[in-house]
Amino acid sequence: MSGHRLPRGPRTLTVAYTGGEERRGPVTMGQANMIRCMLRDEPEHINIHDVWPVPEGTRTESAIDALRALAVRHEALRTTFPHAPGVAPSEQVVAPEGTFTVTVLDLDELPGGVVETGGAGGAGTAREAAGEAASAAGADAAAESGGPRGPGGPGDPRGPAARAESLARRARAERFRLDRDFPLRISVVTLAGAPVHLAMAASHAVTDVGALAVLKEEWLSLLAGETLPPLDSLTPLDLAAQEAAPAGLRKSEASLRYWERIIRGGPQAMFAEPGAEGTEVRVPQLTLRSRRAARALALVAERTGGLPSTVLLTAWCALVAHRTAQTACVAAVPTSNRYHSRLTRSVNTLSQDALLSLDVQVPTFDALLKKSWGGALDAYRHSQFDAVRLWEMIGRTTFERGSQFARDVVFNDVSTLPSTVAQVASPRPEETVEPELELSWGPDQVLPTRVLTFVYATEPLIHLALWADPTLFGRAEAEGFLTGLVRLLESAATDDVPLSSLTEVTGVRPVERGPLWCRVDGSWTSPPLVAETLSGALGGLPVHVTVEASYAYLPAERALTAFIAAGDTPLTPAEAHTALMDALPGRPGVLTPRRYVIVQDPPAEADRSSAWLRQEILREGTGRDRRM
Repeated sequence: MSGHRLPRGPRTLTVAYTGGEERRGPVTMGQANMIRCMLRDEPEHINIHDVWPVPEGTRTESAIDALRALAVRHEALRTTFPHAPGVAPSEQVVAPEGTFTVTVLDLDELPGGVVETGGAGGAGTAREAAGEAASAAGADAAAESGGPRGPGGPGDPRGPAARAESLARRARAERFRLDRDFPLRISVVTLAGAPVHLAMAASHAVTDVGALAVLKEEWLSLLAGETLPPLDSLTPLDLAAQEAAPAGLRKSEASLRYWERIIRGGPQAMFAEPGAEGTEVRVPQLTLRSRRAARALALVAERTGGLPSTVLLTAWCALVAHRTAQTACVAAVPTSNRYHSRLTRSVNTLSQDALLSLDVQVPTFDALLKKSWGGALDAYRHSQFDAVRLWEMIGRTTFERGSQFARDVVFNDVSTLPSTVAQVASPRPEETVEPELELSWGPDQVLPTRVLTFVYATEPLIHLALWADPTLFGRAEAEGFLTGLVRLLESAATDDVPLSSLTEVTGVRPVERGPLWCRVDGSWTSPPLVAETLSGALGGLPVHVTVEASYAYLPAERALTAFIAAGDTPLTPAEAHTALMDALPGRPGVLTPRRYVIVQDPPAEADRSSAWLRQEILREGTGRDRRM
């Protein structure tokens, strides 16, 4: 393709490649994780995308030749997943040769108008990183368009970058066919016949943001005439072999035990409070850009000896736990899983959730920082797992406990990841002065979380975005939460901060749940709300729920008891428990009772527990696995 100049006009080119090795074997844990999501979720929610700037003077032929070289170099790009209809694939096949297509479009031929700006320059969106546990896209970033908004500038919605971004986003909407499709859907955007941007959607079955960063870096090196070094990273098949070895299986089992401990004993939801409803919420993006915050963060790190990333995570956890009036902050902290040398530059899908549980019952910020360092390492150490078995464990554990794993809080720090994400927060032109503290509102997204935070940069300014449930955070409260985060960092920059003073220091007040809420089994719940939900799940049967000690010798261990007037309905505790469990999603303030007591008729004084206790008991039990 390098011997002639391509004509202008929209066209699709078929690019052939050959020279690889044919291989086959089992899928990796990360691949199985993402394939599960790809088969279940809408493609725009799980596919990822990116936009690469083309160096000035590059010919379209050269850009495509470099893509061909990457296809031969990386097995992941030649991988498909054969499977029968309705069955998730368990095997991957690497082809020695094949073809892929590249669409070439001139900027003047792209639709005009303002494009969505939730992710210019970043791989993926907030939506996939806010997905349920084990389906998170790890470190995939959603970043606002950066740069000045002059005509043609990076932030100009009519300019090449923004319109290439829109093109890449639209390409995500088509589902990748796992058994046959090339995993990159590529368009070259040209201006007056010269390529200016490469827009692509990527299959999450073989790529994540780290993989796209590696591909971008190598693609630019090839365009610069450089010779790429020999590969020494693990291929997906190599990694699958490691994971199936005894050491890999032990690591996965340890991760499952770690997750089970948190899910069995931690709060079922951070935002269990009035107004928290639904499994997916439309939330606006609020972006913070602040030099003040970056200076304060650096000073806290210098004063305490902590890493800036750990300091920021600690401050965020402290504020979330303070706002929710929880004794622990349980948050999904997606991780790239690229810490080992042979995985750092692997083109593969490696990112999975780390689950952090940080007990905030300590006196000061510095004491919490010491705990969070070890807590974060423990979470990251247990972020590689068999996703199918993880969800089997979650289902079993939550049914036994009578809870719903909400995963309602996500903190995704992509500030240390390589080029694909880092460029999103890169310094603007020299004439632009970075803001001391700037808050700006962006577009809405529908997310399965209450609070999602993306950190794009921590120097020379903190650049992060917050998506907070507007039912729980009005615009003023959301802005107050981020300015409160800055104030906490500034206070901790000069001295340790008592956690009892967070309201005064930050201006963020804890939620007021009211007298109808109480803490049971480590979670906030409302017995009247439990009774209402259980009654609705049972077709309107009268229900009364009370709180009592689980054990006489452990009076602090409280549990719920539900009294159900079944009448002539042949109801069992197991049926009651199953019905309530089915109603839990989207109701974080509802926890199932530990005991179900079924009587014939409700007492005259139906609001008094003592009256229900005088009724004749027909059946009682936990509804879990045995009768009481």
